[in-house]
Amino acid sequence: MPLAGNSLGVIVGSAFHPEMIAESPLIRREIETRFGPWELYELPDRHRPVYLSFRHGYPHRLLPNQIPYRVQAEAFRLVNCGALLVTSSVGVLTQDLPLYQPLLLTDIITLDNRLPDGDACTMFPEAHPDQGHLVLSEGLFSMALSAQLKELAAQGGLIERDRIVFGYVGGPRTKSAAENRMWRTLGAHVNSMTLAPEVILANELGIPCAGVVVGHKYSIPDIVALPDELAVTETLESSRDALQLIVRVFAGKGEPVPFANHLYRYDQEASRR
Repeated sequence: MPLAGNSLGVIVGSAFHPEMIAESPLIRREIETRFGPWELYELPDRHRPVYLSFRHGYPHRLLPNQIPYRVQAEAFRLVNCGALLVTSSVGVLTQDLPLYQPLLLTDIITLDNRLPDGDACTMFPEAHPDQGHLVLSEGLFSMALSAQLKELAAQGGLIERDRIVFGYVGGPRTKSAAENRMWRTLGAHVNSMTLAPEVILANELGIPCAGVVVGHKYSIPDIVALPDELAVTETLESSRDALQLIVRVFAGKGEPVPFANHLYRYDQEASRR
């Protein structure tokens, strides 16, 4: 299989700012897409192009339900992204997992394949020449990219656990106690308000993805009380510090990988018969 592209991409969340990722100032790029403009930040002096996206905007201005997911995904396609690292701070649903340590995702649960506005989570909301059905041969997370990331991170002892299932719960509110019990019953180890749409849309564009999250709280309603507002800010910063190391490693040594899933296009498949 050919490589998907020659650049690297990283999506980061609320607590990040450009100076945390590189010693030199990042280069702001405004990418015009068919869905609208989006800002990517290019890291200077890398072995290959590396682009950073602040999902909530920089400075932070977008709630989870306001993120223009299609715009962001299309921007990565236009810069020829061949490997995308998606990060997030999450609530942890089992006491077996540590807080403030990177966790490598291997699967996703979404109760409905929809964006926050209720539209289908697809890059093809209307008829388009490139449209098709995303067929998951290996899952939403690239095995090759996840293995590469785990090897890179392990050199610094960074990946704490793998084989983590992510539960996508749209925001902007937090989950109720009953909802967190449900997610745990469904098999999710962690949950959060973002990440899943980014991974799904990138796969539709043929971009291999890996997901790394850090728990900033336990979302176990029967055991741990919810933190207050100040504690949330402090825990997000602690999670950010752990993710920062992963992002730096990937930006410095990551490589594109082949895309192993398949976009089934009926007209093209039928013409081969």
